[in-house]
Amino acid sequence: MSFKTITIILSLFVGSLSFKSAAQDWTMQKAELPTRWMKDIDTNSPLPEYPRPQMVRKDWVNLNGLWEFKPGENGDKTPFGQTLSQKILVPFAVESAISGIKKHYDRLWYRKELSIPKNWKGKKVILHFGAIDWESEIFLNGKSICIHRGGYDEIDIDITPYLKKGKTQELIVRVFDPTEKQGIPRGKQENPPHGLLIMYTPVTGIWQTVWMEAVDENGIENFRITPDVDNKKLNLSVNTYGSNKENLSIEAQVKWNGKVISVSESQPGTDMQLPVPNPKLWSPETPNLYDLDIVVKQKNKVIDKVESYFAMRKVDIREDNGKTKIYLNDKPVYNYGLLDQGYWPDGLYTYPTEDALRYDVEIQRKLGFNMVRKHLKVEPKRWYYWADKLGLMVWQDMPSVNSYIHHKPKIDTIQFQQEYIRMVEGLYNVPSITSWIIYNELQGQKTADGINPTRHMVELTRKLDSTRLINAASDNNYHDYVGDILDYHSYPPPKIIEPQYGMAGVCGEFGAIALEVTGHEWKPGEGVGMLTVHSQEELEKIYDEYIHMLLQFKTYNAMSGAVFTQLTDVEQEVNGLLTYDRVLKVDMDKIRALNEKLIYQDVAKTEYFIKDAITSPCEWKYTMEKPLSGWNMETFNDSGWETGISGFGNGNPPNTNEQTNWNTTDIWLRKTFDMRELSADELEKLSMVVYYDEDCEIYINGVLATTQTGYVSNYKKLAISKDALKSLKAGKNVVAVHCKQTTGGQYFDLGLKLDTYTQREIDFINK
Repeated sequence: MSFKTITIILSLFVGSLSFKSAAQDWTMQKAELPTRWMKDIDTNSPLPEYPRPQMVRKDWVNLNGLWEFKPGENGDKTPFGQTLSQKILVPFAVESAISGIKKHYDRLWYRKELSIPKNWKGKKVILHFGAIDWESEIFLNGKSICIHRGGYDEIDIDITPYLKKGKTQELIVRVFDPTEKQGIPRGKQENPPHGLLIMYTPVTGIWQTVWMEAVDENGIENFRITPDVDNKKLNLSVNTYGSNKENLSIEAQVKWNGKVISVSESQPGTDMQLPVPNPKLWSPETPNLYDLDIVVKQKNKVIDKVESYFAMRKVDIREDNGKTKIYLNDKPVYNYGLLDQGYWPDGLYTYPTEDALRYDVEIQRKLGFNMVRKHLKVEPKRWYYWADKLGLMVWQDMPSVNSYIHHKPKIDTIQFQQEYIRMVEGLYNVPSITSWIIYNELQGQKTADGINPTRHMVELTRKLDSTRLINAASDNNYHDYVGDILDYHSYPPPKIIEPQYGMAGVCGEFGAIALEVTGHEWKPGEGVGMLTVHSQEELEKIYDEYIHMLLQFKTYNAMSGAVFTQLTDVEQEVNGLLTYDRVLKVDMDKIRALNEKLIYQDVAKTEYFIKDAITSPCEWKYTMEKPLSGWNMETFNDSGWETGISGFGNGNPPNTNEQTNWNTTDIWLRKTFDMRELSADELEKLSMVVYYDEDCEIYINGVLATTQTGYVSNYKKLAISKDALKSLKAGKNVVAVHCKQTTGGQYFDLGLKLDTYTQREIDFINK
C-alpha cells in the first residue's frame, strides 16, 4: 500500500470520527480536511498546557473545555442566570469544526460557571484570556468588568473584587466581530472567504486558552527581559501589583543546566543587571536558553515566584564590504524561511494539540530553514516557546487591515497603532523574534486622506524596542526608506533586492508553486497558486532552480534573506511544502540540503572570463541586421558592428540589468575575451551564466556551445558542450550569440566563469 493511499484512508477515518464529551448534547463537527491530531483532542481538557511559558506559576486552573454558547444579536440583554442553548469547545473559534459549531456569527455569547479553589482565599485571582477576536465584554456575577477591542493580545483581569461567596461564579463573555466591515487588524480573515483573493475563513470569539491563577496582593504583574551580549549581562525590570511597595524586594536568579550562575536583588520597577559570564549565545544552530527564576519578597518572606527563560543574542544591521547585511551575534547571517500563516483546517487559528503546534515549528527546522515569517497573525505564546527552543528566527508581522481587498472600510489607524503596541510589548521577551514587520503590501498603510504614518510607526517601534530590526513595509512604500530592511515581493521566482539607503535587502515573498495532492485538498480541483506543477519531482526541480538564484543574489548582490511561500496549503491555496492537513509534499532531505547550502555554504570563488551584466556590465559587439555567413567564427571581422554595454533588452523582464536597447526580432552578438591555460579539471568546472528571452544559440570559437529554446525569468547556469570546451585556448577567444524574440519582453546576457571551491564547501559537499 502506498504512502498516499495510507494518508487518504487515515484522512477519511479521522473525518468520520464522532467526538462526544460528558455533555451528550455536544458533538465535534466533521472537518473537510482533518489533521491527524484532531482525534487526540481531549474534549474535557483541550490544550491543557500552561499557556505562558516565560512566566510560569504553579497555582493555576485551566478553563478550557465545554462552555455554554448561543449566537447573539445587536441589542441583546446579557443572559444572566440563564442556561444558554448550545455548547462550544473553548478555545476554538465558532467557525471551526473542533468548536462543535462550525458557523459564522458576528455576535456571540459564552457562559461558564467557575469554582475558585479554597486555598486561593486571601489571594488575588487573575482571569486570563489568551485572545478573543474581536470586541469582547466580560461579565462576572452580574457586573461588566472589562471591555476589550483587539483580536490578538491577551486580556488579564483582576476579578477578586467581583467574586461572591459560594461555590460558583457566573462568567459571561459577549463577543462582536465585524471582520471586514471595519478597518481593524484582521489578517487574512474575510466573510465569506475568497480563495482567489487569498482571504480565508474568519475567526470569531475565544481562540486561545482561558485560565485563572492565584497571585499575592503584591505579586509579579509583568517583567521585561533585555539581553546585553556585548556587556555579558541581562537587564531585567519587574513590576508588581499593588500600590504599597514598602518592604518589597525582587530577587532574580540566572541558571544554566540547573546551576545558579548569577543572582541580583532590587526594588520593583527598577532596573536589575545580572552578569552572564561567558554567555552561550542563542542561534538557530545553538538555541541556548537560560532559566530565570524571579521571586518577590516581603520582609524577607517569599510571597510570589515565577519561572521564566531567556536567551543571550543580539541582532542588528552592519556594513560588510560596503554592503548592509543582517547580523546575528556579530556575524552576518542569511535569513531563509517560510511564510507561515498559522491556519489549521480543523481549528482555524487554533492548533488541535500541543504535538501539532510543535510539529509546525519542528518541520521547518527539519527542512533546513533557519527563519520563519509569521504572516499577518500573532500566535499563542506556546508557539514562540517552540521557536525559541528549536532555534527558528521569527519575522513577526502585524496583522493588517487588508484594506486593498474589495471591502474598503475606513482604516482605524488609532486601533491599528494600539494593537501594534500591545503586540510588540506582549512579545518583547521572546528571544526568537528578530524583526518586526509593520505593514504588508500597502495594506492599511495610508489613511483615507492620504497621510502615510509609516515614519511615525517606525519611530514608535524604536521607542518600544531598540533591540530588533524593523521592516517598515514588506513589499511597498518605505516612506523615505525608514527602517532596517528593504523588502520586495516577487512571484514566482525571487528577484534581486540589493541593500540600499543603509538598509539590508531581502525578498520578503516568492514561490507559491501550486501542487495538489489527491485526498488532501480543501476543495478538490479548485486549488490556486502562482505556478502550477503536477508532481513532486517538478516542484523540487523548480525549488532547486530558485535556491541557485538566491545563492547568486546572496553572493553577488549581498542579499540578506528571502521568504518562500509557504509552509502549508491554506484552504484553496495549494502552494505549501505541506498540504493543509500537514502531509509533506517534498523529500525532506533534498530540501534540507538545498536550504543548508544557501544558508551556510561559502559560495564558490569565481573567476570571470566574461562578466554578466548583474556582476559588472561590459562591452560587446552587436548588430540587429542579419550578418554575413561565418559571423560566429573566430576570424570574422566584426569591426562594422556597433558596440554596446550588456545586457541587451527591452520591456524590463524580471531580474535583468538592461543597458543597451534591443527591440528588434533578432540580435547577433560577439565578444573577444582572454583566458589563461586551464587544466582538465578546471575546464569541467567552467560554465556560462545566461539570461535568454527567447531562443538562443551560443558559439565559442565557432563551435556550438549550447542551444536554448523558450525563455527564462532569471539567470541560468548552462553547461558548455565538450567540443566547445576543447576549442578554448590560452590567449584570445571569441563567443558569438544569436538570440531571437517573438513576443513580450526580451533580453540577453551572458557570463563565462570558473567556480573553485573552498575547503569548507568541499567538506559540506562530502558531508
